[in-house]
Amino acid sequence: MKRIIVGGSNSKGLAKSIARKLHTEYSELYADHFPDGETRIRFKTEIKNAYVVLVNSFLPHPNESMIELIFTIHTAKELGAKKVTVVAPYLAYMRQDKRFHEGECISSHVMAKLLSCADHVIAIDPHLHRIKKLSDIFDTRATSLTADQIIAEYIHKTHPTAIIIGPDGESSQWAKTIAESIGQESVILSKKRWSATKIHTIIHGDPAKFRGRDVVIVDDIVSTGHTMIEPIKQLKKFGVKRISCICVHGVFSFNALQKLRKLGVQVLSTNTIENPVAKIDVTPLIVDALENQ
Repeated sequence: MKRIIVGGSNSKGLAKSIARKLHTEYSELYADHFPDGETRIRFKTEIKNAYVVLVNSFLPHPNESMIELIFTIHTAKELGAKKVTVVAPYLAYMRQDKRFHEGECISSHVMAKLLSCADHVIAIDPHLHRIKKLSDIFDTRATSLTADQIIAEYIHKTHPTAIIIGPDGESSQWAKTIAESIGQESVILSKKRWSATKIHTIIHGDPAKFRGRDVVIVDDIVSTGHTMIEPIKQLKKFGVKRISCICVHGVFSFNALQKLRKLGVQVLSTNTIENPVAKIDVTPLIVDALENQ
């Protein structure tokens, strides 16, 4: 069966890289808008009887990205595609995994039902907290990949003596796993959040252990940046030598990237979302998943 990698609006570069590694056909999806703002999509290549892999992250504009993916999946099947896999390197709507306040939509469940029109959905480090695995909310095959090892290898190569820090309890699944896999020390911090921008970080243990050391703060998502900003300010007071911030998904809303850089720290992310610091390539991870599915 012929396989075609189709690059959506937000992930053309990554989709091209995947196609090159797989030595398979690449086609760019045509996506724009009618005058009234409605989404219009069109395939540029023949997909009848093909295995179509749609690659598209949910940023920027997660709502439009969702519509683009749903329209594209249904259109591919209507045009005779034998199989449709969605690769959503950054899968949005996963944070709202319960009804935090009365009357709220549990958007992760709704998103999963809408995307279950695909035969297979692949995501990288989706924000799994109360939801333990993607298959718990999808009605189709769903695979969760992790960039842990790719990030671990990067850290071990560039910061081999650094203390790896998880900025809060939720980040421990990334920071601790990464540190253990490369034999480096890890510290998990505590966080109290009053709002998206009001956070208090608690650093446990003797502050002297950080003096003169390199530290790497690791998390799955950097959105407003405040989960990173608060511990950076405290660690600087402890006399650390150098601070780096590494995340899987660089959302960087509300000028978060600029705010972090103003603090004099190195900021890096994977290329699940296209951004100026997306230097850690997840192509091998996706290629391996597609070859072994």
